[in-house]
Amino acid sequence: MLREMLMDLNVVQTGDFVLASGKRSSYFVNIKRASTDPAVLREIAKAMAPYVDDRKIAGMALGAVPLAVAVALETGRPYVMVRNEAKDHGTKELVEGEVHEGDEFVIVEDVATTGGSTLRVVHALREKGARVSRAIVVVDREEGAASALSSSGVELISIFKAKDLT
Repeated sequence: MLREMLMDLNVVQTGDFVLASGKRSSYFVNIKRASTDPAVLREIAKAMAPYVDDRKIAGMALGAVPLAVAVALETGRPYVMVRNEAKDHGTKELVEGEVHEGDEFVIVEDVATTGGSTLRVVHALREKGARVSRAIVVVDREEGAASALSSSGVELISIFKAKDLT
């Protein structure tokens, strides 16, 4: 059902795109189209929930925040939001939400390409003493993220591969 919903929303777009990794691509996976639709977001959360277990949830701003909230609501587990960079005002925090030494986190993401964004979240949480061993993505583009994350002791679980949605 979720696959059909994503296909109906045309989340895989063709053209000439520059990805967050800086790489050029002939296609773009736009999960934001899905995460702004409550019915689809609910299905994404249901698909991710079994992989959370008793971990806290972390998502990088902006794209992963709706996913983190939805998965938190589905599982009843707390979540944190990780900024791209620390604020230069207020608390100047990079991570918003409760992180304690030894907390176990799972990272949720919309799309994985090289794993760079996910690794930034891993490092931000580990700097606060948290443990991270799993990341869940809606779509893995299969362009190196699994290997990069594995090198840092993080298992990548994908709900779909990009080729599943074309």
